[in-house]
Amino acid sequence: MTEAKTSLKRTLIGKVVSDKRSKTVTVLIERRVKHELYGKIVAKTSKYHAHDEKGEYKVGDTIEITESRPISKTKNWVVSRLVQKAIVD
Repeated sequence: MTEAKTSLKRTLIGKVVSDKRSKTVTVLIERRVKHELYGKIVAKTSKYHAHDEKGEYKVGDTIEITESRPISKTKNWVVSRLVQKAIVD
């Protein structure tokens, strides 16, 4: 049997908040969770550094990042695809 293997790597979708570093973008991931005590839906955010080899993603772009091996001290995610380009006024 030759079945397509599903990837065990995690993927997240977030917004690029910084592209100042070389080959790296900072991605803000927002998730909505219910507060343990009060039950209110609260937005929790996390920032991840993701590897962007060509430097093609800019601030405001929505991208998908995939977990990978450690690339540097703080970077163990790789940009896998562009979800939505930033809207320029």
